[in-house]
Amino acid sequence: MSDTKILDEKYIAHTYGRFPLEIVSGKGSLLYDENGKEYIDMGAGIAVNIFGTADEEWTAAVEAQLKAFSHTSNLFYSAPCAKLAEQLCDRTGMEKVFFSNSGAEANECAIKAARKHAEDLGIDGSVIITLKGSFHGRTVTTVSATGQDSMHVNFHPLTQGFVYADPGDLDGIKKIMNEQTVAAVMIETIQGEGGINVLDAGFVKGIADLCANSDTLFIVDEVQTGNGRTGKLYSYMNYGVKPDIFTTAKGLGGGLPIGATVFGVRAKDIYVPGTHGSTFGGNPTVCAGAINILSRIDDALMSEVTKKSDYIVSSLKGAPGVKSVTGKGLMLGIETEKDVKDVLTACRENGLIVLSAKNKVRLLPPLNIPFELVEKAVSILKTACV
Repeated sequence: MSDTKILDEKYIAHTYGRFPLEIVSGKGSLLYDENGKEYIDMGAGIAVNIFGTADEEWTAAVEAQLKAFSHTSNLFYSAPCAKLAEQLCDRTGMEKVFFSNSGAEANECAIKAARKHAEDLGIDGSVIITLKGSFHGRTVTTVSATGQDSMHVNFHPLTQGFVYADPGDLDGIKKIMNEQTVAAVMIETIQGEGGINVLDAGFVKGIADLCANSDTLFIVDEVQTGNGRTGKLYSYMNYGVKPDIFTTAKGLGGGLPIGATVFGVRAKDIYVPGTHGSTFGGNPTVCAGAINILSRIDDALMSEVTKKSDYIVSSLKGAPGVKSVTGKGLMLGIETEKDVKDVLTACRENGLIVLSAKNKVRLLPPLNIPFELVEKAVSILKTACV
């Protein structure tokens, strides 16, 4: 066992079931372990490193800001924070942004906003509808919003005020809205941690319409699906809808922690000074990196994401040992006949890093992964499935 693994076992809280692998370096879509073994990275730090490891443009943007000033209080203005907010709003047609440090914090901000919006309207005791199979974070409130009983074990009493509906059951959501006062409906268009479950387009459009015709806010959690992952800048764009609030994190930072809660017209003025805050939210160094990331997610990149996705899906559908392929863009889930843990181990032994989501192999590679590495990765994965 390496020194790092010994220290980790002794001093790090045991919240992660780590793979027996220490990453020491990388470049682009390739990673290297402590023994110099090379791996194709099809996980990207769980959808974070969307331009791969040690990306030179991103590194240069971060370094330049570090040499100017690395942090300042939110009591002062800073250009990277303001410019990133401008870019997010310009690219989405939204109005305002609140920056935090993670997807969970971004979702917490959205939940607080929905509750404040209801109270501002004079409505007390309103609930927020989320979906069974959803995942919205690991704070007490965001785990309460998560529609998975397994995530709730050991953490009672949960934050009250969440009602879980079945994905695809629009009538069920209508029934809840008729029987209770609903502040918001909060969804992921693709349930990532829930097993790469893609929501039906009619169902998503139906929710958007229900919310638009009431005081209920429509919130889309884009923490994993956002920033080009599904072939659109944000996944709701695949559905022809526009949320009142969407949240994003992971890939936006490119490797540094960031969360963003983005508000549309109905939600843009919910927060006023003193109602929410974050010490590190809008950190100039992180925002400088995120500006670089967001500016490079263009139509050409999205076209490449779609082409790579089509290749992976067509290569794996019907392949020996593969039961199904779900997802969109470069957020894909492969249900296998073999136990998913065995598939992950076989891939890792043959130089491929993939992830899991429930009973599926999960692929979240860097968006700019070279096509030849995609082909090699698919070949290794197909072998591991039989």
